[in-house]
Amino acid sequence: MSSPAGKILLVDDDDALRGAVAQGLELRGYEVAAFDNAPAALKTLTRDFDGAVVTDVRMPGMDGLALFERVRAVDPDIPVLLITGHGDVAMAVAALQDGAYDFVSKPFPMERLTAALARAVEKRSLVLDNRRLEAAAQAGGGSPLLGDTPVMQRLRATIAQLAEAEVDVLIQGETGAGKGLVAHALHRGGARRGRPMVTVNCAALPEAVFETELFGAAGGSTRPSTGRIERADRGVLFLDEIEGLSPSMQAKLLRVVEEREIWPVGAAEPRHLDLRIIAASKVDLAEAVRDGAFRADLYYRLNVVTLVVPPLRERREDVPALFGHFLAEAAARLRRPAPRLTATIRDHLLGHDWPGNVRELAHYAERVALGLPSALVAEDGAAQGPAESLADRTGRYEAMVIRETLAACGGDARTAMALLQTPRKTFYDKLRRHGIEIDRYRPGKG
Repeated sequence: MSSPAGKILLVDDDDALRGAVAQGLELRGYEVAAFDNAPAALKTLTRDFDGAVVTDVRMPGMDGLALFERVRAVDPDIPVLLITGHGDVAMAVAALQDGAYDFVSKPFPMERLTAALARAVEKRSLVLDNRRLEAAAQAGGGSPLLGDTPVMQRLRATIAQLAEAEVDVLIQGETGAGKGLVAHALHRGGARRGRPMVTVNCAALPEAVFETELFGAAGGSTRPSTGRIERADRGVLFLDEIEGLSPSMQAKLLRVVEEREIWPVGAAEPRHLDLRIIAASKVDLAEAVRDGAFRADLYYRLNVVTLVVPPLRERREDVPALFGHFLAEAAARLRRPAPRLTATIRDHLLGHDWPGNVRELAHYAERVALGLPSALVAEDGAAQGPAESLADRTGRYEAMVIRETLAACGGDARTAMALLQTPRKTFYDKLRRHGIEIDRYRPGKG
């Protein structure tokens, strides 16, 4: 199991330095794989590597810059940090412009290296998360019953087994967990897939029109009409939120479940139907039976097979894949590119309890796709702290090189300009830009 801080591939031919850096990183929670040569390190590197590479620039055989090029060929998004000597700073700055993530100059404090690595590992983590989201969106196949958690694997396997079976099914799960999706999956996979699945939202059906809506009317004082249940003949009747039926409505529905027949309002005789019934409830109906809120005989008739849809908080590992699927759907529907995952969005995905379950996650993905402020939190830099741009990092190292050069030549401006191969005006412009006081580096000053 990887350590919380991240994985580091460390390459340095200096045994003492390599050992000290590896120990320092391990003490700070990193998992370190240390090598004394670049070819050996490359053999362990894959496109799925979830960490950063730290390499010395000066090494026999394949040096650090050559290793950087080879790493970039494996995956250009793997962060590479270079360890340089004083004379290699210009070379390292050029490597930054070519895509290297950062560099540190010897000697360096461990805090400087670990601060850069924290940003690098976080960046790599986001890259891999975005790739997984894109893969999940492409592999979804139009079904949000995604997830690699054992509970979802079992649910999909059970649905596949039950789809062809001519048995009634009771689906239980919290609001928004995906009960309707399970019902549709059972219908699509079954022998009745060519016939309609008629959905009845029991909780939204007023008792005054219950019989007419469900059973229809034969005529007489009531205009002839076909009820919803009859429309499901030879197909599937999906009774959603069945716990919302009143006791009298439950009694009238019992005959349908038991006998597969309806008695339209005003009819002289019943009509026999060929139905498969799927019911869904957001409460535990067995508990509702014990509390006297649901008829026991209706419950036992419906409860031939029960499928339980787990809440999202019990399968948090599936949240990113589901989010990727919903984000791709929303972006396509809105005709705009899907936003990239940021660190704060990812933290929200994994840290939120999702009381509204899959439905809440789908709505959140739509808000992200729309770019609404309530969903799209700050850019990565603001979310993670002071992430530096390439220009900022280059400027910081430029200032460091100038300070080191002034210290080495005792604050002598002519010597510093010669060592840095910098014209006088450029040299003093850079001193002002970086706030460097040259007198501090002269003997007896500062």
